[in-house]
Amino acid sequence: MSAVVQSINPAAEEELTDGFHLIIDALKLNGLNTIYGVPGIPITDFGRMAQAEGIRVLSFRHEQAAGYAASIAGFLTKKPGVCLTVSAPGFLNGLTALAHATTNCFPMILISGSSEREIVDLQQGDYEEMDQLAIAKPLCKAAFRVLHAQDIGIGLARAIRAAVSGRPGGVYLDLPAKLFGQVMNAEAGKKSLVKVIDAAPAQIPAPDSVKRALDVLKSAKKPLIILGKGAAYAQADEAIKNFVEKSGVPFLPMSMGKGLLPDTHPQCAGAARSTVLKDSDVVMLIGARLNWLLSHGKGKTWGDAPKKFIQIDIEPREMDSNVEIVAPVVGDIGSCVTAMLNAMGNSWSAPSADWTKAVQTKRDDNVAKMAPKLMNNNSPMDYHGALGVLRTIVKERPDAILVNEGANTLDLARGIIDMYKPRKRIDVGTWGIMGIGMGYCIAAAVETGKPVLAVEGDSAFGFSGMEVETICRYNLPVCVVVFNNDGIYRGTDVNPTGGADVAPTVFVKGARYDKMMEAFGGVGVNATSPDELKRAVNAAMDSGKPTLINAVLDPAAGSESGRIGNLNPQSALKKKK
Repeated sequence: MSAVVQSINPAAEEELTDGFHLIIDALKLNGLNTIYGVPGIPITDFGRMAQAEGIRVLSFRHEQAAGYAASIAGFLTKKPGVCLTVSAPGFLNGLTALAHATTNCFPMILISGSSEREIVDLQQGDYEEMDQLAIAKPLCKAAFRVLHAQDIGIGLARAIRAAVSGRPGGVYLDLPAKLFGQVMNAEAGKKSLVKVIDAAPAQIPAPDSVKRALDVLKSAKKPLIILGKGAAYAQADEAIKNFVEKSGVPFLPMSMGKGLLPDTHPQCAGAARSTVLKDSDVVMLIGARLNWLLSHGKGKTWGDAPKKFIQIDIEPREMDSNVEIVAPVVGDIGSCVTAMLNAMGNSWSAPSADWTKAVQTKRDDNVAKMAPKLMNNNSPMDYHGALGVLRTIVKERPDAILVNEGANTLDLARGIIDMYKPRKRIDVGTWGIMGIGMGYCIAAAVETGKPVLAVEGDSAFGFSGMEVETICRYNLPVCVVVFNNDGIYRGTDVNPTGGADVAPTVFVKGARYDKMMEAFGGVGVNATSPDELKRAVNAAMDSGKPTLINAVLDPAAGSESGRIGNLNPQSALKKKK
């Protein structure tokens, strides 16, 4: 039990505790020992007290970045990442990250101070007054409010269980300001706390569903396995590896599923993505969803060949969300894959050599075509020359965590940089959003103790760039590489009117992002060629010092919206002559 408040009446000899200490004790009891947040009214003292009681409290410059840090902490640890914010505007800043966590199935708890109910409900104009619970509910998996100190233990327990059980997601916990100062008997307070037991119980698949899925897979002439970030989250790495290898089926890793098996594995079809999606006849999804990232399982991407889909997911309602799933397997991924592996027996036959050879040939051809582009030493750099250098560095440092966001920077890096271990690549996820970079860097370094390499587009970096001060303040082993081509997509667009304002996609020419890191005591480097970039990144990774490298790219490098320009609507109107 943490420090208690002594009774003002010594004769009573009663030990008291308060809301501050009960929240801290409840977090510690459940192994939640790190908080990401921004201090302010009414949670400033709570942060101080939590730190005094041994919880690591990392203070950010913006709640959204703190929330993204908490969300990816949840992904990396399978425990809810905790974000702490002030009321109203601070809560809203954190809410973006909470919705992101829910969409991506990352366990996270957003704890926000709030105004008192009687004032909010009568709309009397309190400081930062807002009905935060009502606003949060549609955007997260669950939302709770604690009004009484004796309910703090139950409130946090419900939040933890909701965040990690079934399909993980974001949970909001509303703590009105008066709650922190509520006083109660210390012994009664201790008894009110709840240690959550088996928060995410195994969900065993039905034997019939396992047999059905294996029968469909066995019947395939051109099978494919797709590994999503849900498979990486499951931390069932050995079972997944054994299942894929025993099946002999080519596998396609989604972006954050990369590294479950190395991208250089002979069954990896990452470099033959278009071919396997188009030509396969049976597709098994493991922790992946048929959303926009997989063209919803239909259309030109998937070709004309009839498809049968097998899907392993913990959420039954995910089945048939876009196309018919002929063999749904519902349960947690570890249990499902293990059950399938056990049911395969010793007589399992690998797919036809014609199919596996065709996939391998296409993959090798594409890799060979790409290789010369990655070898150039152009100055200013293009994307391929810069990413070719980083590809080699990641290969030499497979334990480092790669954070990646941007448009071209993200889309090209995903295909060029091979990953060798699970959960070493973290990026924009299901929404494809910008701004996750610095928050992810901080949480990855804190939660894993591993060095972090962030590869950022200059536009993406701008969303959370001020957090380089946070990286320096905590002296984290983070190397940030900003691909600087002077703008969004390209830095060469022009104002069609010829006016003084630059085009909407253009930034300051020749900006020196490296000077930002220097301003806070870190290391800044300006790199104008792949050779300079290689030396700078290796030095940063060797030193472990906070480093930002301004990688100068040709302003003309890049394409509109990276590889998803088709999602950018074009005007159907023609200019009149």
